[in-house]
Amino acid sequence: MSIEVANESGVEVDESALVELAGHVLGRMGINPLAELSILVIDEAAMAELHEQWMGEPGPTDVLAFPMDELRPNVGGRDEDASPDPALLGDVVLCPQVAAKQAAEAGHGAQDELELLCTHGILHLLGYDHAEPEEHAEMFGLQDELLGAWREVRRKP
Repeated sequence: MSIEVANESGVEVDESALVELAGHVLGRMGINPLAELSILVIDEAAMAELHEQWMGEPGPTDVLAFPMDELRPNVGGRDEDASPDPALLGDVVLCPQVAAKQAAEAGHGAQDELELLCTHGILHLLGYDHAEPEEHAEMFGLQDELLGAWREVRRKP
């Protein structure tokens, strides 16, 4: 998988961990190993601009996802031998300043919050949403499962 991280935020983040996490999530979701993903880390001003432009909402947000190709995961109920075509998945845009505020409120580290938001953004790129209660339960359940598995992998020597 080609996973690129561009950090334009002025804040130090563990870019290699984000790349590893994204690879883990995409692998678990059955995405073709030739797929491409971009992760952009930006400051609050740039995020506020994107949030206003694309969502019509003021102020910065934590994560935005901009899908490029229509791509569905290859998990559960599908032919496991069938591999989706390689594709440009899109961009996940993270704001570490907003993530740090949320992390403090949640009682965990900023990097943990960025990893949660990165996973959340990738799921949006794969077509998941949380507007309806059923969708919310499915997406957040999957997010928790993927992050739990990621953290288990990270703990092993």
